[in-house]
This record gives sequence, C-alpha cells and structure tokens, in this order.
Amino acid sequence: MGYKEEFIQIYTEKIHRENSRALLEWLEKTDFFTAPASTKFHCACLGGLVQHSVNVYHTLMERHFDPASDNEESFALCALLHDICKAQFYKESFRNVKNEETGTWEKKSFYQVEDSFPYGHGEKSVFLIERFVRLKTSEAMAIRWHMGGFDDSVRGGSFALSQAFEKYPLAVKLHLADLESTYLREKGTSAVRGK
Repeated sequence: MGYKEEFIQIYTEKIHRENSRALLEWLEKTDFFTAPASTKFHCACLGGLVQHSVNVYHTLMERHFDPASDNEESFALCALLHDICKAQFYKESFRNVKNEETGTWEKKSFYQVEDSFPYGHGEKSVFLIERFVRLKTSEAMAIRWHMGGFDDSVRGGSFALSQAFEKYPLAVKLHLADLESTYLREKGTSAVRGK
C-alpha cells in the first residue's frame, strides 16, 4: 500500500466529523499527495508530504496515545492534517549543477517555496481545515503550535507557546511526534513506497 492509500484509509476509518469527506475531496484536487514535505530537508521528494503526515500519525499513536484520556479521531485529524498548509506551497524548478565526474553541467530539478497565501504555518493549517471541518480547541492549538520553537512567531519571546503546551497535552504530543518523524524516522527516506 502506498502512502496516499494509507493516508486515505486512516482518514476515512478514524475521521467522521461533518464535512470531513469534503475536506478529503479538496485535498485530492490539490498537490497534497504529490508535494514534498520540505525543499531540501525531510521528505523533500515527490509524495514527501503525505509520507510525513502518515509517519507523524504512526509516531503519535505509538508513542503518545493513551486510550483512557485521548481521542483517536483527534489524533488522526491532527497528525494527518498538521501540514495541510504545504498543499499548493512548493513549486518544482530547475538549476544547472556541475557533474563532478564528467565536468559537464546538468539540469537538476529542485523545490522552492511559492506561497500564494502567506498566513503563517500552523495557523494556515488551522484556517484551511476549518474551511471544512470544525476543530476542537485542543486540536486547533496542537496544529497551530506543532512547530514549537521553530515557529517564527515564537522567536520574538511569545509566551503563547508555553501556555498552549501547558493547557493542551495534545499540542505537546503532536510537536514531539512531528520532531521524531522529521529528525529520526525520515532520515534518508523517500516517498517511493507504492507511489
């Protein structure tokens, strides 16, 4: 099974909120299932975004899900959609790179950011999801702050991040799952599986 098929299977089995089907249909009209997760870091390849989303879901469930206090739908929704802001975000371009073996210049593709809706990262994901599906406060906080201290708005000394982490355990859990997936599970991987 490919990452797209796995994403859709988890999504349809776990997420049953009103208009969740419409959100999935919208995702299929975007480049969400073919886009990279980054320009040159983790999963910077065709299908990397869906690969990363599935990885975050598995990490979140394996490491942080407590059946006594956590909600499977919330975990699926947050993990699978935390980076929805990256749909329609990257553009494939080309540059000349010198082949060290032959000494000739070759055309190589790469991804660059082309953000037509610069609304931020986590907040943009919350905005896009809520065009279709109503989020619980804990879900919105988790998605908004999943970047933790890597978010530009935190670098200025905002206390909102620590307050969100204090009040909403899901926000901490999603942040940790995103970090582990990015820096440990996805090292040296690509989205080839099942295309």
